[in-house]
Amino acid sequence: MQKVFKFLFLGFFLISLISCGSSRSKVITSKSESNRTKRVSHSRNTEIEPASKKVYNVISKAKSFEGTRYKYGGTTKRGMDCSGLIYTSFLEEDIAIPRTSRAMSLEGERLYIKQVAPGDLLFFETNKNRKVINHVGLVVERESEKIYFIHSSTSRGVIISSLSEPYWNGTFVMARRIL
Repeated sequence: MQKVFKFLFLGFFLISLISCGSSRSKVITSKSESNRTKRVSHSRNTEIEPASKKVYNVISKAKSFEGTRYKYGGTTKRGMDCSGLIYTSFLEEDIAIPRTSRAMSLEGERLYIKQVAPGDLLFFETNKNRKVINHVGLVVERESEKIYFIHSSTSRGVIISSLSEPYWNGTFVMARRIL
């Protein structure tokens, strides 16, 4: 019985090490604007119209979860983790992608930050003790030199953050395009 308890404890401990999120946000800037988006307005609260209907639908699905609490392994309004948010949003367009942020980071085309546009994925290493990708966000807006992304953080649930915020800027690893 003790072996079973130790095994379960170890399993939960390992899961907590690879879970998504953090309590803070941030953003990385770039010099040029991608040609995949069309600017509607300069205001932070306005939408940017993606060049693709698929991108628009994926972003809309992700935004429908805004305010949802964080839940490891979650993929519903009752609770969502970072990779669950992305996985569920891409399923809106019948696009099957891996379920974990680390596996997602191997898909699609790697981008320079200046190429990032709405619909692209941003990957992060938020655990200082381990150099592995453990968090993912979906770019929802590109405003000049600012990039905004939706993700699920362990402390605040599904939120939109800016890549220029110091925390996210410091943990950012790469961007990739699947759509």
